[in-house]
Amino acid sequence: MGLLRTAVIGAAIYAGVKYLTKKDSITGRSVVDDIKDKAPEWMEKAKDYKKEFEPKTTYAQDDLGM
Repeated sequence: MGLLRTAVIGAAIYAGVKYLTKKDSITGRSVVDDIKDKAPEWMEKAKDYKKEFEPKTTYAQDDLGM
């Protein structure tokens, strides 16, 4: 049973990696390439959200006596 489960999990991981790295026939880019290009933009958005919520958590900790 353990060998069969390991084989199924391995096949699923292989299929996922194959899908993510497969080049598109039209653009010649893969899903991973798109994620790499968008990552810096997402990091900037995450930093903005952190700056937005940081003061709120500071006030909440002061109210609790921490």
